[in-house]
Amino acid sequence: MADIAGRLREVFVTTLELDEGTDVENLAYREIEAWDSVGHMTLVAAIEDEFDVQLDTDQVIDLSSFRVAVDLLRSLLSEDVPVHD
Repeated sequence: MADIAGRLREVFVTTLELDEGTDVENLAYREIEAWDSVGHMTLVAAIEDEFDVQLDTDQVIDLSSFRVAVDLLRSLLSEDVPVHD
């Protein structure tokens, strides 16, 4: 199984239709046009599907960057994986 950060990178790239070389590790909500409110909910749904988790309302609201998403998933999945490979 791929690590959380790697899998999450793919979710961000696919869902937000980013170029493969995009630096998602420093990406934050509303920093790019694709990550607007609709893109945010689409991203949340894709994360939930990929990782088989259910985010609560506070987690959805707090999901403000790639790094926050990694930390959130690490805590939900209890997997100690570094953000950087």
